[in-house]
Amino acid sequence: MNRRAFLRASIVGIGTTTVLSSIGLPAFAVSRSSVVSLSAMDDAKGRHFIAGINRQGAIVYRVPVPEQGHGGCRRPFADEVVMFSKRPGHSFQVIDFRAGRIIRQVDTVKDHHFYGHGSFSPDGDLLYVTANHYPSGGGRILVYDASRDYQRVGNFELDGIGPHEIRLHPDGNTLVVALGGILTHPDYDRLKLNIPDMQPALLLIDRESGRILQRHEPSHHQLSCRHLDVSKEGIVVAGYQFEGPEWETPPLIARLDTRTATFAEIVLPDKQQERLHNYIASVALDSTSHIAALTAPRGNRAILLNYLSGQHIDTVEIADVAGALTDQQQGFIFTSGLGGIYRSRQSNAVRIENSEMLWDNHLTST
Repeated sequence: MNRRAFLRASIVGIGTTTVLSSIGLPAFAVSRSSVVSLSAMDDAKGRHFIAGINRQGAIVYRVPVPEQGHGGCRRPFADEVVMFSKRPGHSFQVIDFRAGRIIRQVDTVKDHHFYGHGSFSPDGDLLYVTANHYPSGGGRILVYDASRDYQRVGNFELDGIGPHEIRLHPDGNTLVVALGGILTHPDYDRLKLNIPDMQPALLLIDRESGRILQRHEPSHHQLSCRHLDVSKEGIVVAGYQFEGPEWETPPLIARLDTRTATFAEIVLPDKQQERLHNYIASVALDSTSHIAALTAPRGNRAILLNYLSGQHIDTVEIADVAGALTDQQQGFIFTSGLGGIYRSRQSNAVRIENSEMLWDNHLTST
């Protein structure tokens, strides 16, 4: 049992009277139109939900889902957010985030599982989803047509294993993909099958043809490139999860300026580097302040960087910090895998939601 599973199991039985029912609060208490982000969460009994959260950090509604959730993406020009099941995921849900209800569930195609992330084309018609073709072990990007009830219309084969988070570059034509390099198979749940010979990378892909435009490899072959965000300037910040010996402390943060194809890894001061415990869970960029927030739940902290220079700015200490999202006021919203939502201005984090719901590693803006 991993650290988070152990901590979650230890609080089973704690009351959850401060959270909402499966259909949300009464209309007089809070408006569903106030939802500004969605996130996957579990309750103390292990039930899975997608929650709608308002700007004040209150849970407006929670929608039951069949699998543990992970990441999500907003569909442009529609009141829809697609939320993906956690690896190895078998479905995604299309949620009307204003009404707080599932309007469609799409199951994965034969011989594939999802990795928990996707991204839309600029017009909102096409959805690009990272997936594993498990008979071959090859990474895939499955393409769905949202304008035709999310029918699958494309399949890009990647030169690599384990594509995880995917974002659209601000040029509107390029997909930015974190290639984890880890082989999995649904028969073995989340077991990692190829740690000795991983080949992770950060990829730029033409979304029309599936052609790989740039490929940047981490400094160590066991640095699994898993999560990322892209600024309006086209700067990518990616977070690694190190699968090598735990006593080693390699860099866990990469920065790519896509305008010049300049790729570098950011090394923090020794004590800061050690305290990340070789695991970055989520990345969020604020293009107003030029600050990147990267969460490290095993280290109970989030790192704040200037993404233009790569300079370390500050550290936010939150137990089992999970998701991160800019609050568009030169600060960030963080969630915790042990419960609670926090608002941070630099290193000062204030808890703004006090239920015992257990949050997954991502927040999705509406």
